[in-house]
Amino acid sequence: MKTIILLSLFLPFAAKAQFTIVNTSTISLVELRQGEQWPITLQRVTKESDTCYVLQFRDQQSANSDIMTTLKFPNLAQLRYFQKGLAALKNGATGDVAKFKDYTIKRVDIKRDGISYILSCGMGSITNFKQREADKMISTIATL
Repeated sequence: MKTIILLSLFLPFAAKAQFTIVNTSTISLVELRQGEQWPITLQRVTKESDTCYVLQFRDQQSANSDIMTTLKFPNLAQLRYFQKGLAALKNGATGDVAKFKDYTIKRVDIKRDGISYILSCGMGSITNFKQREADKMISTIATL
């Protein structure tokens, strides 16, 4: 009898622990390439009181893959480092590299295409984007 009473006291707490509602909001800040074969999107993800920023892109090493790679920036300060790296490379020369803990950005000048950047993540994923796309990211991050 004591067991049944004790069980009835703890059952509501155990049931509540199984189901938690998390308020999550994902806002697309800028879509550099959408609907193309190689989309790139910068998003803000808010979970309760935490806000992080993610850059989603498709790995360009595998042409038939539908898996998106996510480069996560834990806070706005880390995203601003990404912005500063792009801005520094814009004023640099071909072959310049901005190395960070989880990713690397390399500037590559191509005669007919202009300035391009190659983003390599620590997990091996690679994408590239052109100067006009980098400028959109720089200006979007500056407004945050």
